[in-house]
Amino acid sequence: MKKLLMIGACSIAMHVSQGQTKTNTQDAKMNAFVNSLMQKMTVEEKIGQLNLVTPGGTVTGSVVSKDVDNKIRNGQVGSLFGITGPDKIRKAQEIAVNNSRLHIPLIFGLDVIHGHRTIFPIPLGLSCSWNMDMIEKSASIAASEATADGLSWVYSPMVDIARDPRWGRVSEGSGEDTYLGCKVATAMVKGYQGNGYSDPTKVMACVKHFALYGAAEAGRDYNTTDMSRIKMYEYYLPPYKAAVDAGVSSVMSSFNEVDGVPATANKWLMTDLLRKQWGFKGFVVTDYTAINEMIDHGLGDLQRVSAEALKAGIDMDMVGEGFLTTLQKSLKEGKVTIAQINEACKRVLEAKYKLGLFDDPYRYCNEQRFNSAILTDANRAAAREFATKSMVLLKNNNNVLPLQKGKTIALIGPLADNKRNMLGTWSVSGDPEKSIPVLQGLKNVAGNDANILYARGCNISDDTMFAKKVNAFGKEIEIDARSLQQMIDEAIATANKADVVVTVLGEAADMTGEASSMSDIGLQKSQKRLLEELKKTGKPIVIVLLNGRPMTLTWEDQNADAILDAWFSGTEAGNAIADVLFGNYNPSGKLTMSFPRNVGQIPIYYNHKNTGRPYSGVGTGKFRSNYLDVSNDPLYPFGYGLSYTSFTYSNVTLSSPAMKQDQKITASVTVTNSGKFDGTETVQLYIRDLVGTITRPVKELKGYQQVTLKAGESKKVDFTISVEDLKFYNSDLKRVAEPGDFKVFIGTNSRDVKDASFKLVQ
Repeated sequence: MKKLLMIGACSIAMHVSQGQTKTNTQDAKMNAFVNSLMQKMTVEEKIGQLNLVTPGGTVTGSVVSKDVDNKIRNGQVGSLFGITGPDKIRKAQEIAVNNSRLHIPLIFGLDVIHGHRTIFPIPLGLSCSWNMDMIEKSASIAASEATADGLSWVYSPMVDIARDPRWGRVSEGSGEDTYLGCKVATAMVKGYQGNGYSDPTKVMACVKHFALYGAAEAGRDYNTTDMSRIKMYEYYLPPYKAAVDAGVSSVMSSFNEVDGVPATANKWLMTDLLRKQWGFKGFVVTDYTAINEMIDHGLGDLQRVSAEALKAGIDMDMVGEGFLTTLQKSLKEGKVTIAQINEACKRVLEAKYKLGLFDDPYRYCNEQRFNSAILTDANRAAAREFATKSMVLLKNNNNVLPLQKGKTIALIGPLADNKRNMLGTWSVSGDPEKSIPVLQGLKNVAGNDANILYARGCNISDDTMFAKKVNAFGKEIEIDARSLQQMIDEAIATANKADVVVTVLGEAADMTGEASSMSDIGLQKSQKRLLEELKKTGKPIVIVLLNGRPMTLTWEDQNADAILDAWFSGTEAGNAIADVLFGNYNPSGKLTMSFPRNVGQIPIYYNHKNTGRPYSGVGTGKFRSNYLDVSNDPLYPFGYGLSYTSFTYSNVTLSSPAMKQDQKITASVTVTNSGKFDGTETVQLYIRDLVGTITRPVKELKGYQQVTLKAGESKKVDFTISVEDLKFYNSDLKRVAEPGDFKVFIGTNSRDVKDASFKLVQ
């Protein structure tokens, strides 16, 4: 046996050595090519490689690039974003390859956030599946469609940890938890990039927004952040690090400041941490005009902020053209060095080399793939599957769901027959006309087995000024010519003819996303009024929620019979929602962000710290860390999600009451499907360090397993706990596991758990 093990070890070592040799040879070839090219380049051409421009398309700022074609000819553009289609991209690439002096190809990028042409649920929704294989597959399909559309670079994944649902961009991330955020970051990068760019269906990913953007004060977009280094290292930085460890090829800087210095000029962040500590080898691009915006931050004029960005470690300037217009002057004045320009240029050229663009500038301009790989039946089927697995059942009194076929259903609400808002924010390449609204989906799935009556009931909002802001990218809030009362009257008449009322309510697509922060995250007044009137009919009320953030739903939770959070579900939204409502799929999603009772509780998150006067429930006394008017607890906690069946948990058992640093213990629980439907449960493991040299959270997610059980079936679920699960960053920013007492919790969400105790001993 020893001999076999040695042979195995030698074989592995030889395999690693051969792989390393191959990598070293490839790197040497790339370095020789890039160095040779750079010797031929003028300073202006090198700076041109650092310039990312857009002729239009995806615009998230006030600036659109001008005279793009001539700049490409003059070697003043390195990358382009905002255009799609192999024909258009080929034409732009031909200008660079045929008409610029050194024929250097362009990189073409786009915001591909949750699918490309086939739109999947928003990232926050996808994360509620807790299914990393599915999330990786969603990125892989998006990459396949994007490359078929001529693209080689996507500005995704967004991995910002977010604890404030007022921030509109929570829709683009995976919620409040670091452990889960790291898993999602890794899965997305693997899905986009695969094992390398020799596969023409893979794209270069760009992790964003580096760093801490999800902690924007007051949940207001583009706002400042301020936190301790311990908080950064423990909670906010790990998902970016996970993306880097997964091999992400590019990083995007964030708009916020870090330690008083805007991220885009923060050398500690971009060089000391990202490159030196984490070993990142790719290039860093700014967010849209982030260099220029540092003028308003108070760092100086365009020349100064551009120089500071370059010196910090920024390699590419998105749209602002500060590098293009000021770096030569700064070089002459000694404010930047040629070595700094060379380093940035080298990183951009290396990305182009790795993408294979020097070998074939048109490798992503494949008309055949464009005609065969986009919005395929298989991709749409995947979108439908992903959507069903992302939905979270928040309430289901008296088993009103699943809907019984053969009944009359009143389908009511401004989002019930609305194609545009199915896709959600950041669906820049999605075609709303190709989406399935809920009304159509219910008819598709029920067929002749249900009588479906429809009434609009109200507008998403009656506020014309608010609607104008939301409709910046298209008409998402349409205000009916009828009065609210007229629409409600029609809805009541429709409800009175039905056995059950299904209301489709929530937000318009761009009420979340960039520049879509909200101080009130409840339903709009017109929708609340509709619900109040429908309640008076006495009919069972099901709310289907389309949204991009946790919302305040206290009244809805008290008065509706069932609430299904479908998020913005994408191209196949209507079919997927119908699949869940009629029980063709038993909902299995679990929340990745806590739902507050009201905005006064925000920020709210499960892994908070205790205080010296900890809250221990409503009515625990005045001189505690609590509110006078509301519970501290969220309405729906992190990890929460119901099923059409029920799951019961045994007590937690441990393989040992103590473990040493080099040992592991097993925590076990038996889960039983005690209901009448087959279903999937996400069994969650949390740990608490009871005593530490710095204070520790009340619990932290450290593992989970998804189990599918038939009605009446039981399964033992084991979690292995190692010292790595007990480590945290101490005051010296070193990851340590300190001996002492720990609690382990296993349950169906972060609140409803069984627990056991163990010790870590020296």
